[in-house]
Amino acid sequence: MPELTRLASPLDVGGVRIRNRVFLAPMSGITDEPFRQRAHAHGAGLVVSEMVASGELAKGRAGCDLRIRHSGLPVHMVQLAGREAAHMAEGARIAAGEGADIIDINMGCPAKKVTGGYAGSALMRDLDHALSLIDAVVGAVSVPVTVKMRLGWDEGALNAPTLARRAEQAGVRMVTVHGRTRCQFYQGKADWRAIARVKQAVSIPVVANGDVGSPQEAAVILEQSGADAVMIGRAHYGAPWIAGSVAAGAGISAHGIPQTPQALADYIVAHYQDMLSLYGIESGLRQARKHLGWYLDRHVPGACAGQRKRILTSFEAAEVIRGLREAFADIASPAEMRSAA
Repeated sequence: MPELTRLASPLDVGGVRIRNRVFLAPMSGITDEPFRQRAHAHGAGLVVSEMVASGELAKGRAGCDLRIRHSGLPVHMVQLAGREAAHMAEGARIAAGEGADIIDINMGCPAKKVTGGYAGSALMRDLDHALSLIDAVVGAVSVPVTVKMRLGWDEGALNAPTLARRAEQAGVRMVTVHGRTRCQFYQGKADWRAIARVKQAVSIPVVANGDVGSPQEAAVILEQSGADAVMIGRAHYGAPWIAGSVAAGAGISAHGIPQTPQALADYIVAHYQDMLSLYGIESGLRQARKHLGWYLDRHVPGACAGQRKRILTSFEAAEVIRGLREAFADIASPAEMRSAA
């Protein structure tokens, strides 16, 4: 797969050196500090914070500090969402002050609670307003600014090339394109060839996103889009090492991927404990449940209903850990691990 070889090389984003070109996508409620640290340790070239609402950050709302906190990784990238230029500028200044090396602007989130507030991918319906936010952020910070977008709002308005070109003119240093419209949400197949039109419209790096979860898929999306890098999102559910696995397919050493049921159980328990440490016991128990569910679905699909319910509903951390170890003790062989990964 010759297309993969370019993923192994570093990428410059406005003077910030990214170690390789396989990225972990920002995912709200998912790519928190423990998740990003794991993805980076496994070999992801760049990891991005979960989306942070600029208005809440600017107003000092509780919880925002955890989302922008520097996790000690070589490159700290924070994604902001919002619709008011003043809040976006202030949010960018706060994030940069906390050590962000790159600020990403969310113009791709399709969630109704985001687009209903005229943020996320709703900004693609008004490019002049979208550019006012870009201008505000670029003008507020000295670190590179990037934008993540979709192909457009719907099939009748595939304006990603125009937005990308105008963003570059405004000072944006990289764009990421998810190969679907907002109205598609995550249905159907991402249109990787459509991303090529964005690549042709700009001279800055373009990152291709959507439906990538293996080295084979990464090779095809690169071929069809001509992109400079790939970003991987939902394939990481229950497997924080996926970007590292794709990077390994490009010739980069992947690290720390669990190879046995016992190792996987230890890995999940450590992830769980890190989340409890970050959020506190009460909030951490709730925050971790989706991750535990994905781990079970992916690696122990045969777990009994009672066992699964106990793990995902218990308010006792020790009981959750005991249930996890029992579930993974039932996996028969390392071969089953490899097939699930």
